[in-house]
Formats: sequence, structure tokens, C-alpha cells
Amino acid sequence: MVLLAASGRSCFQLGFPSIFACRRPLLRGSMILALILCCCMLGVLAGTATPVPEIRRVDVVLGCSYVGEEGLPRAFGGSQHPATLVLRGLSVTDDGTLGDITDYEIPQEDHSSSAPIIFEASAQLVSIPYADALLHVDCSGEEVSCELSPYSFQQEGNGLCPASWFLAAIRLSSGISIALLLRGPSCGSQKDEGHNVALHPKLRIPMSKEGTLLTTVEFQSSSNNTSLRTRLGSSITFDCHFALAPSFLLSSLEWRRQHRGSGRSLFRYHVGNAGPTVQPKFHVDVEQLLGNGDASLTLQEATVDDEGMYICLVSTAQHQVQHNIQLLVTEPPRVRVFPTEVSFERDETITLTCNIAGYYPLDISVSWTQKSSEDEVEISLSNTRFSSHRQSRDGTYSIASYLSVSSATAQLPATYTCHVSHVALEAPISISTHLKAPGECQG
Repeated sequence: MVLLAASGRSCFQLGFPSIFACRRPLLRGSMILALILCCCMLGVLAGTATPVPEIRRVDVVLGCSYVGEEGLPRAFGGSQHPATLVLRGLSVTDDGTLGDITDYEIPQEDHSSSAPIIFEASAQLVSIPYADALLHVDCSGEEVSCELSPYSFQQEGNGLCPASWFLAAIRLSSGISIALLLRGPSCGSQKDEGHNVALHPKLRIPMSKEGTLLTTVEFQSSSNNTSLRTRLGSSITFDCHFALAPSFLLSSLEWRRQHRGSGRSLFRYHVGNAGPTVQPKFHVDVEQLLGNGDASLTLQEATVDDEGMYICLVSTAQHQVQHNIQLLVTEPPRVRVFPTEVSFERDETITLTCNIAGYYPLDISVSWTQKSSEDEVEISLSNTRFSSHRQSRDGTYSIASYLSVSSATAQLPATYTCHVSHVALEAPISISTHLKAPGECQG
């Protein structure tokens, strides 16, 4: 592990120019006094300053599954095997709680007939995002899924066999997703190193003396959310970042949206072209894209037609990595109950209406309750009926619920409440009306 230390500051930098900037030669006694004063003040500042967290390089170990067939490209129905991904040398923040973390040691097992699938991935060429989250995933209670598979892309070149590239797909329950493209040993490397190189019994590629597969991270892409929700008319940004090893160059970026079986390109940029092809309401900062790998897409004034799966496709000349982000558009309902207060006449039946309007998506729950002075709790009512759904031009829906109340059967006075639940609501909406008994004074 490597410990990075920040350089110290001189007295001059800490604001003591009067001690050292005087052009007149200082007397020996004055010099000693000045040095003592400087050291004392530095000691005070050191005792009161907030310590800067240190950066450490540690190993992060993830339990994964390997999907593939004997090193061939992944195919539908491919076999799955338990696997381990060891991310070597990740830069994490040490706030004083890491303690004496040691490097991961490969289990000492007999690899003569069977070998576990252990990928050692060096992160020296490409920094791994969200390293702190990966390190503390067990303590934070997050769930993490990790899948390893052989990588094959139709533009694969350089004479490398597909089995020498692997894709690690990591996802945290908080919504973070990370894709790592790992470069492994060449399928023909055993010819260059003699006949003592052992092949992994399952993957049929060279493995180390410890029985592991030595790889390097050459291409990483990440997103901080796999699912987003927005209101009508709002703006929202789909996060997508990437980093490449020095030997790779960005070739293109494309954002696509898929919904209900149809797809559409929203943004397309090829490096070297005059400018991007982009649909209205969407924006990618090309300067940030080329400068620091920020491929995020911004959507302005969302409508219900903007729902769907947004796909970020980052490509080099040889490889392509993607992230999928599901967008859900929601709009909470507006609820009214009328009449708001009714004074019953004898032998009369009235209809209460709960009008629910302007909500999206379609699914909604509506119920009625009654509570009289004799009831300790609200009583659910089932004698309700509904209008058909109506859809507005903006795509939102409306519906009405009706409740008939007869003075002959109702226990009056009573309060009748319409309860509405919807995915866009943090808590149900409850709107009430008060039914007075015949002869009861108006409030």
C-alpha cells in the first residue's frame, strides 16, 4: 500500500513575512527570538487545524459470478461460476478508521486439477470511481452485485483474441454502477514464456503461479444512479463518466432512449467531427466530455413522452461500454371533495364526489372512510363507484370517485374522507367533508 503525504508549509506561507522579509540584518538574539516565536505559532496552528484526511492505496475484494463458456464470448445460457475480483491499489480516503489494513493474500490451495476464478485487476492506469463506497460496502449495509464475463466487440482489433479481455459489471444497491474493462494475458503469451506457463482449467488462458488471472483496468465507466424520477416540466441530468488508459482514445459518445420496443438516438458525437447531432431539449457539454470524461446528458422540461431507458454508449476504436438509466416521470394528483359540508334533510340521499386530477402514471388507489361521533376509528366503505379515466394533452390522468349517503341509514353527524395513494406521493392525500344531521346548526 502507498501512503500519500501532503507537503508542509513554510512560515512565510503561513503569514509570517515580517520575520524573514526584513532586509536589515537581524541580530543573533533577535533571530533566535523570531525562530522561537515562529515555532510556537506553528505548534498552536498544528494543534487547532483540522487534520487533512490521508489518501491510501488498498485492495478491495468483491465476490462475483463469472458468466461464460471456457473463455469464449458470453452467450445466452452460458454457465456461471463463483469468482473473486481483487481490485489492487485503489485510492481511498483514510479518515483514521482504516487502521492496519493489509494487502489481499491469495488463498493457498492446490491448483493442479481445479482452480478458483480469481481476477487480480491493477488500477494503476485508470482510477476507479466510488472506491470508498466499494471499500465500506459491508459496513454501510449496501448490497453489491458483481458479474465478470468475456468481452467481445465487433470492432475488436490488434490481433487480440476475445478471451484476453473481460468486462466487470459492478452495481451497488444505492444505484451506483461501474463497468471495468480488464485486459488479461494474451492467449498466445504462453508461447513467449516457455512451456511452464499453466492455463486456467476453466478459462484456458495463462494464470499466475498463484493460480490467479492477472489483468489491468484499461477502460472504466460509471454512473451514480440506475433509476431516476422527475416531475413534469423539470430538468434532470443522467450521470455518465469514463476514464481511459493512456494507450486509448475516445472515439465516440452516443445517448439513446428505448421505450416500449422502440429506440431513438438523442445525442451522437464522433471525435474529430465538426459538432454533435443532438435532439431538442437534450445537452452534453462536449468540452467537459473531452476534458475530464464527463459524458452526462441533461434533459430540459421533461414530459411523459421522455420516459424510458437511457443508454450511455462510450466507445474507443476497439471497445464500447454502456450504462442504462431508467427514467420515470411522475406527477402527483390534485384532490378535491365536494360538497365540502352538507346539512341533511330527512329522507334524502346525497352523492359525495372525490375528484382526482393531473396525475401520472395511471395507477392510483382511491378509498372512502366514515367516522361518526359513535365510532372510535374510521370505517372503510365499499359502496363507491368511479368514472372512467380521462387523459389530458400533457399525458396526465383524471378520475372521479362517487359515494352515495342516505339520511335513512347514515349515522349523522359524520365525517367522510376520500383517501388517495399514488407513486408520486410521499404520503396519501386525505380530504374530508362533514355531513350534518337534520336540524343541526351550520358551522
